[in-house]
Amino acid sequence: MKTLSLTPALWLVLVAVGCGPLESSPRSGLPAPDDAAAATPVASVAPALPPEPKNDDFLYLEEVTGEKALGFARAHNAVSEKALSAEPGFEALQTRLFSIYSSKERIPAPRIHNESLRNFWTDSEHPRGLLRQTTFADYKKPKPTWTTLIDVDALGKAENESFVYHGATCLYPQSTRCLVSLSKGGGDAAIVREFDVEKKAFVAGGFTLPEAKSRIFWKDENTVYVATDFGAGSLTKAGYPRVVKEWKRGTPLTAAVMIFEVKDTDVSTSCQREFDHDRKRDFCLRAIDFENSELFWRRDEKNVRIDKPDDADADIWDDELLLRLRSDWIAGSPAVTYKKGSLLATSLEAFVKGDRQFQVLFEPTKNSSLSEFNGTKTRLFLNVLTDVKNQVIAFSRKPGDKSKSRWVGVPLKESAGSVSVEPFDRHKSDDVFLWLEDFTLPPSLALWNPTSGKREPLKQNPSFFESGNLAVNQYFATSKDGTKIPYFEIGRKDRKGMVPTLLEAYGGFEISLSPGYSPSVGAAWLERGGVYVQANLRGGGEYGPEWHEAAMKHQRQNAYDDLAAVAEDLVKRGVTTPKTLGVMGASNGGLLTSVMLTQRPELFGAIVSKVPLTDMQRFHKLLAGASWMSEYGDPDKAEDWAALSKFSPFHNVKRGAKYPPMFFTTSTKDDRVHPGHARKMVAKLDALGHTPLYYENIEGGHGGAADIKQRAYVDALVYTFLATRLGL
Repeated sequence: MKTLSLTPALWLVLVAVGCGPLESSPRSGLPAPDDAAAATPVASVAPALPPEPKNDDFLYLEEVTGEKALGFARAHNAVSEKALSAEPGFEALQTRLFSIYSSKERIPAPRIHNESLRNFWTDSEHPRGLLRQTTFADYKKPKPTWTTLIDVDALGKAENESFVYHGATCLYPQSTRCLVSLSKGGGDAAIVREFDVEKKAFVAGGFTLPEAKSRIFWKDENTVYVATDFGAGSLTKAGYPRVVKEWKRGTPLTAAVMIFEVKDTDVSTSCQREFDHDRKRDFCLRAIDFENSELFWRRDEKNVRIDKPDDADADIWDDELLLRLRSDWIAGSPAVTYKKGSLLATSLEAFVKGDRQFQVLFEPTKNSSLSEFNGTKTRLFLNVLTDVKNQVIAFSRKPGDKSKSRWVGVPLKESAGSVSVEPFDRHKSDDVFLWLEDFTLPPSLALWNPTSGKREPLKQNPSFFESGNLAVNQYFATSKDGTKIPYFEIGRKDRKGMVPTLLEAYGGFEISLSPGYSPSVGAAWLERGGVYVQANLRGGGEYGPEWHEAAMKHQRQNAYDDLAAVAEDLVKRGVTTPKTLGVMGASNGGLLTSVMLTQRPELFGAIVSKVPLTDMQRFHKLLAGASWMSEYGDPDKAEDWAALSKFSPFHNVKRGAKYPPMFFTTSTKDDRVHPGHARKMVAKLDALGHTPLYYENIEGGHGGAADIKQRAYVDALVYTFLATRLGL
């Protein structure tokens, strides 16, 4: 809702093909056949198998930039690139995808900053991007006139660095001084530099931070709150900041004064000043894990804890405290039970003084959950998912009313599968940018006034693939325990018989997959006659906290059973066959597909795991992995490892198993999910006689690519692999 969400979860993506199994020992030492030997049967001697590899044999692949590890990556890259780039149609697909990603007809996403409208833009001439601005009046023109603020490509060239833009935090209300984050190669860690918008230049002697996973926010023109790597003891075990300091302009970072700290077993922390409804309020967040946090109101140099449930997300709007619950909560006198997944509103001051009277703005049902909420000058906008389709509800307060019924909500009538709102200028207006899209409907942007109901069309994306003959349907598969699992199926209306099908899913961290327009899927898959399926597994947020909890820790197997159930349902319904069904996932979704490789390989004809987790015994020791133990469990605890060991892909690959063709991708610069996960999985598969393909982008971060050129190349490799293996 604000510049920085107050919810910790939102801080929060081979030895060569054709090499064959390892060669066996020759059958030497047998007598040469002669007449006598020919008359006497000779017992055959089985070839000797190579020794079973030990898991520690692959630890060298955890050395991110180790010479031997990078040699492994480059050798496998050469094989994979040679195999896939030589396929007919690869170059054409890469060119097509790059033309889509660099299209100048795309909607420039707008962000209002005082009297200016800013946008970060990439195209063929600027693959790393431009930070630019114009006026809103000019933005509405078919071809706005833009003023460039930062040219990331030119900056990287001038400084001989592979810069990737990671956003900017600007000082309210003028927004002419910004703290710009630039990653070297695309990882989460970034340098920070102060930028003067009026002079279009970085500020000499301004606020500057070296490369780290920093959190930095303005307090005033001469003061910032900074959480970064201050040296020994300043980071959590997950590698994020553990302490926050107040830093004055003109003083060295070493002189900054500590104002807040958390435990090293927590995920992270930060402090920031909220500029809201003519108020200035300071808050500090202790992110314990992805589900639990503590919020502190910094008043008179003291940190006053907001006494909310740890697993409730909190936000502040005007004079109200908003709480989204992750568990049932009994509060108030007389006591009232508030249902998990609900959104509650109350007076912030009254809550701090002990009052526990709330108005329930949203309560989940069996098939609905709260996706997100945003605030404007006088309104709140709730985005609700009902069977994975969006609906927006606009709430307004009765003037002067402080009762439990002061908020009144009116739903927005809209038929698009995906609807989202973004405040135009939350400080001055109730207008919102309204985004609409669906699997076959390109995004459109309008300005919506909720008072008058008027919509002003602003921009429309072109159709990047032919969709006139496509149909979108939703189905429900039955998982192993009887739970109904929704999935969307997109394919040609006139298709006959079973066709190559691509299944994609995520299933974790309470992240929902809703309908969306994907030009890459459309151009590389749907337009060529394939069927695309998006599954909404447990572990996600599609049906609220309960849906998420159903696949956490010891319940994790449910997500894998859900995906298998969708795959089986597609075959049962005659959409495809196991030989022509592929599955793809990234990050936690890459773990998902790697588990499918080891648990249910017979269901698929090809498997793609992008930036995956695979070693669930060491994930908490690698980069940001310690922050995910609330999701997966702690491998150092016997009861948790007992559950993790049953599905950890790295520990469950077997020699002699019949695995479908597989392709793993990662990035050397991914400092969130360690590239060692993919490397080790591939190396172990190699050692066991399998032939996976592997591609490691030397740049790119957790997204797998540092710019749109790299993205087009990697995507072309992936879709070429899927198409050739599944027969598209």
